[in-house]
Amino acid sequence: MLLAIFKQFFLLGCMSFGGPAAHLGYFKRHFVDNLQWLNAQRYAQLISLSQALPGPGSSQVGFAIGVERAGVLGGIAAFVGFTLPSFLIMALLAISAHQFDAIYFAIVAGLKLFAVVIVADATLSMAKSFCTSWVLKALAMLSTLVLILLPSLSSQILVLFAAAAIGAIWPLLNLAQSNQTATKQRTVNWPALILFALLLLVSFVPLGSQFADFAPFYQAGAMVFGGGHVVLPILQAGLPSLNTEQFLSAYASAQAVPGPMFTIASYLGAELNSEQPLVGAVIATLLIFTPGFLLMLAFQKSWLQLSERPRFASCIAALNAAVVGFLAAALYSPIWTSAVHNIWHIVIVVAAFAWLRLAKPPIWWLLIVFVSLGLLQYYLPL
Repeated sequence: MLLAIFKQFFLLGCMSFGGPAAHLGYFKRHFVDNLQWLNAQRYAQLISLSQALPGPGSSQVGFAIGVERAGVLGGIAAFVGFTLPSFLIMALLAISAHQFDAIYFAIVAGLKLFAVVIVADATLSMAKSFCTSWVLKALAMLSTLVLILLPSLSSQILVLFAAAAIGAIWPLLNLAQSNQTATKQRTVNWPALILFALLLLVSFVPLGSQFADFAPFYQAGAMVFGGGHVVLPILQAGLPSLNTEQFLSAYASAQAVPGPMFTIASYLGAELNSEQPLVGAVIATLLIFTPGFLLMLAFQKSWLQLSERPRFASCIAALNAAVVGFLAAALYSPIWTSAVHNIWHIVIVVAAFAWLRLAKPPIWWLLIVFVSLGLLQYYLPL
């Protein structure tokens, strides 16, 4: 059973291009429609839970499908299978990038412009989905302003706490209290939730330089609402030893490979531990995925009851609006400021963004265009 789960997810991990939304489409077609491992209603519930929790949304859904199929070991088999192809490619890119020197960095320059377009599209899409009232729009704008003026990990944590408090005090969604007497009450998985909290507390304890280098990966996995795009600003705030070029190279590379975007951690972990890059990649990858999976285990059985509580749903809505601000701030800095350097870059970015929004081409088309532009700029600088 575990081998079958690993095989199915590994095959999807090799061809799952297009980001979290596309991954969820692949999962629906493969595990609900074809293999019938779970029904459409349960699949929708798992997606709803993943959207409400921090962590890598599509990977959390894949992990939960594995848990539904064969318990915790099934979830681990699903995670390893789906993540392994992306992990191997990202670690290899981090290890070998410097060998290609100028050509590689020319391609990365094109991919950084590609990142501007993709993050702008993600910001707009998330704003439309999450900022559905004037209060939520105001939260998003305030979050953006705070993080542009005070770009640090502590600022991000304070923004999240403030948003959750606002959502709890001032209900932001018009939900009626549901009658839950007919629904079987299911409890939270407290061991998983307690382990998540303990590891998060330990991650803030100063236990040596090497520990401090990798603790931000767990912290990011515990705080990233909204998917892989948002992980960039949080990791950058927590890993000052890496420069902007390394972060944007990692982000651009993650856009170009199949599988979850959270394997950006694989690239950065290899960069952090240059003496043993594969070990660094493994540690960083496990740390960034673990908190999301622990939370999925904690709430997988009790999600229906929690989501029907108006104040809980309101907190999640406020957090999602704040996350839009995270992404908008990251779009300005470091993504725009480090990628766009002249009027031609602006023209290219605006044209590509319009093409993406209006024509909705496959992401591979855009990727090829920007790689080609990077090579063109190398030979004929703009």
